[in-house]
Amino acid sequence: MTSSKIIHIQPEKTRPIEILLVEDSPSDTDLTIEALEEGKVTNHLSIVEDGVQAMQFLRRQNQYAGAPRPDLILLDLNLPRKDGREVLTEMKSDPDLRAIPVVVLTTSRAEEDVLRAYQLQANCFITKPVDFKQFLDVVRSIEHFWLTVVTLPPNGNSPFPG
Repeated sequence: MTSSKIIHIQPEKTRPIEILLVEDSPSDTDLTIEALEEGKVTNHLSIVEDGVQAMQFLRRQNQYAGAPRPDLILLDLNLPRKDGREVLTEMKSDPDLRAIPVVVLTTSRAEEDVLRAYQLQANCFITKPVDFKQFLDVVRSIEHFWLTVVTLPPNGNSPFPG
């Protein structure tokens, strides 16, 4: 006589993926939100409109004192006050921030911008399509790749410095 076991396997409870969108264009922000809302991954999107706000968010300064640590950053290059290149430079030189993956999502097609972004350790560079449907497809592709295919670095529950 053999005994049998019934094992109840529950899916691992996962927390939402934290995404920081650094984008100054309201229409691009709206399109990104729309594309992410249709995705299959539970995510939480925080939005800042310039590079100064991005660094304050990442360092949990001022009004961002309670900000979540992002698992992924979608970064426009051409931002007011502090551009995306400066944000990348600061992030990647900070040991507490450098492991956060950064997807540069910008209108620039300039070869020097692509090269500079990778020199500054961006994880990928994507030129925003001007077509509405193509833009949605690009954001969905980013979501699929970065949030379902790739293993992101552990977010950790340790507090940020500052």
